[in-house]
Amino acid sequence: QVQLVESGGGLVQAGGSLRLSCAASGSIFKINAMAWYRQAPGKQRELVATITRGDTTNYADSVKGRFTISRDNAKNTVYLQMNSLKPEDTAVYYCNAEVVAWYDVGNEYDYWGQGTQVTVSS
Repeated sequence: QVQLVESGGGLVQAGGSLRLSCAASGSIFKINAMAWYRQAPGKQRELVATITRGDTTNYADSVKGRFTISRDNAKNTVYLQMNSLKPEDTAVYYCNAEVVAWYDVGNEYDYWGQGTQVTVSS
């Protein structure tokens, strides 16, 4: 099995910064794309940023220029550096990983973390 554990959420004032981390562990052969999503109260989960194994990144328009996604393949970890935070960034942030397990290298499966709360006060 594979587990994803997020950390780094919290309460911050508008204009501040936070860095989220998500570490994957378990029967991992390799991890392909990784991503961060978020879900605000009463809203659908939305994609924030993605990063391929080769470090190609993509961002939602709402976070471009403020958030940076990165990864450390040796540590099976993805990060989200969030700067210039706004109250509308308040949400539960989830990491996602496309994982190939060592016992099933012909297939790729989606795994999710449990979420970490980010609250930005005005």
